[in-house]
Amino acid sequence: LEKAGMLKMDFLGLTTLTVIHDALTMIAERRGETLDLDATTLEDPEVYRMLRAGRTVGVFQFESPLATDMLRGMRCDRFDDLVASNALMRPGPLDAGMHRVYQRRKKGEEEVSYPLPELEAILKPTYGVITYQEQVMRIAQQLAGISLAEADVLRKAVGKKDAELIRQELDKFISKSVARGYDPKIIRDLASQIETFGRYGFNKSHSVAYSVISYHTAWLKAHYAPEFMAALLSSSIGDTDNVVKYIAEAKELGLEVLAPDVNESGYKFTVVGDKRLRFGLGAIRNIGHSAIDSILAARAERPFTDLFDLCERVDLRLCNRRVFEALITSGALDSFGTERSRNWAALDTALSEASLRQAEKESGQVSLFSDLGGVRGEVMGVGGDPAPTPHPTPVGHAHRFPNVAPWSESERLSKEKEILGFYISGHPLEPYQLECELFATHTVSQLGTWSPDPIALGVVITSIKRQISKRSGSEFARLTVEDFSGSTEVLIFPEKWAAIADQVKTDIPVLLKGGYSKRDRDVEGPTFIIESIARFADMTFSGQIGVSITLGEGPGVNADVLRDVRAVIETHSTGSTVAPVLEVRWRDGNGGT
Repeated sequence: LEKAGMLKMDFLGLTTLTVIHDALTMIAERRGETLDLDATTLEDPEVYRMLRAGRTVGVFQFESPLATDMLRGMRCDRFDDLVASNALMRPGPLDAGMHRVYQRRKKGEEEVSYPLPELEAILKPTYGVITYQEQVMRIAQQLAGISLAEADVLRKAVGKKDAELIRQELDKFISKSVARGYDPKIIRDLASQIETFGRYGFNKSHSVAYSVISYHTAWLKAHYAPEFMAALLSSSIGDTDNVVKYIAEAKELGLEVLAPDVNESGYKFTVVGDKRLRFGLGAIRNIGHSAIDSILAARAERPFTDLFDLCERVDLRLCNRRVFEALITSGALDSFGTERSRNWAALDTALSEASLRQAEKESGQVSLFSDLGGVRGEVMGVGGDPAPTPHPTPVGHAHRFPNVAPWSESERLSKEKEILGFYISGHPLEPYQLECELFATHTVSQLGTWSPDPIALGVVITSIKRQISKRSGSEFARLTVEDFSGSTEVLIFPEKWAAIADQVKTDIPVLLKGGYSKRDRDVEGPTFIIESIARFADMTFSGQIGVSITLGEGPGVNADVLRDVRAVIETHSTGSTVAPVLEVRWRDGNGGT
């Protein structure tokens, strides 16, 4: 287009802008505060304290492990750090190690130096590191004595990543700079830096614009976390991995993410208390927008009282059986006080009766017995007018819920995960949180950066994919694993798979040990390779977990107390020959233990 003399414009659509808009809307509706983010200071210490602590989930452009490490490593404390980081986290600067130099110099671990005294004014804001395209222009103007228009040709070459044009312009830069008396070696070194930088150099104006959005998201997260996280979760409806990640972050921020509720949820995630978020109906699989509209419209009249009431009042042309199954298994009907298994068993009856009543209503017929057996007919008042009935009570509905056993926890969670894509009312790892803290070195969300060190993960295996190696013909496996922070795919090579395949089961909490291949050292997002697997349930009796009892000093600690302690231990003994290590410590009151 440009060669044809036409103007080319790129329009960048950012979901983040929708997140900011939705958060501001919720803040205005809930708190009555109309915020102008452009009027906020860019130097809020609370924002930078949060970023330095690594709480970057949901912060525009800074969610990756590299970005988080960047802000931590430089001890981010000002807006210019965000601008520089946005520019430095690009292939060219990263390949040259410019981001590490910036970090060290900002912290005072490395002396700030300049190739030439004339460049101090240009590079001082970035600690002597070439960071922006505008700096390239000014360096060329200063050293080669060219105009800004000529320097812009070099900037354009850098921006377009045009290798041939960059080479031509750098040759001009070198020859003109040397002709003006500058040291050829220094000029060639500068040219080399500019060429490396050119592999993906940012202009400062672009980086500043990005950083303003980054700062606004961080500011909202720091000061209005419930609304920001609700908006962030709503933006990720349909993206299971991100929803899991953001729910985990919400919990880290002290927020409770409640399961969906047909009487409280909207289409999106909403804030329902100072520290509580309600799951959005739109994030439940098999429930479309039209079905949700029907549910919300019926609920606007009055809350639903049970499954039968729900089926009767929504439009069954929009809400089919799959919609109700999804509502049941996701926990959206739990507030009715009926077990999910009983709702499931009653669904056929509820749909049949509701369908019949809706058909009668459309045809203008009224069942002679419509006010019996819990079906709500109108009660006529004086003069034949309907008497007011404030909140219909589902009398007689209870006996139509079959008396079936509740689903087991594993069945309930399995069905919940199938319809939501993750666990919301619980997690198979919850009983083993302590073991995860003791033995896991990483969470799933921390994977993806190559390390030579061994890694241990506390996870649940959610799927197993067996494959055949084209090279050897042997079977190997790819597993999808999940913890509280998210899910990922890991690999078991053929030899190891042959040895541990019988131990690999889905929905069982396990400790995986392994690491990264040396061949993946320079690979972006290397795959975690499993070396061993152990069930957490078995580790309790492996001798790896101990129980420590500390008895304080004082007259209350005597032989009777010790006998009681022994009795409790024996009462709860497993009888196993391999039991947890028991350690008892006490103080004798004289400083000894």
